[in-house]
Amino acid sequence: MAVRRILLYGDPLLREQAREIREINGRLQELIEDLRETMYAAKGLGLAATQIGVLEKVFVTDFGEREGLPRGFMVFINPEIVEAEGELYEEEGCLSIPGYSARVKRAARVLVRALDREGKPFEMELSGLGARAIQHELDHLNGILYVDYLSPLKRKLFLRWWKKHRPGNQ
Repeated sequence: MAVRRILLYGDPLLREQAREIREINGRLQELIEDLRETMYAAKGLGLAATQIGVLEKVFVTDFGEREGLPRGFMVFINPEIVEAEGELYEEEGCLSIPGYSARVKRAARVLVRALDREGKPFEMELSGLGARAIQHELDHLNGILYVDYLSPLKRKLFLRWWKKHRPGNQ
């Protein structure tokens, strides 16, 4: 198990579609542990496999002690949103774009279906921050980043900011 390097905005792997996981095996369990350690080391709420360069449909979350959200470490294998409703327009950030946040529109409530780390199917309804996080991580598995939802002007401002503040540019 290891803390892995999180890919940064601009890395082409972040734009790739993840592949469906067909087998729950030891290699997948090691990936899940790497995702866990990497997410905690980066102090994130969630982390998708694509963010560490692995193109497989799995992400992990831990919402901490936030009220109204599931507690503890959770694994979502081959996740899909089966219902979404409402609208939420709130600040969002990403471990692949450190130091930047922007308001984006998301569904306010989602019903997600996935497999847990043992391969057992489950469904979970989340709203607010939980719904936003699930949509954010699922987007990563589809090669989408939250800055893709920005208006053309805000996207241009983001790109200017990123050019100046990207880690390693100082």
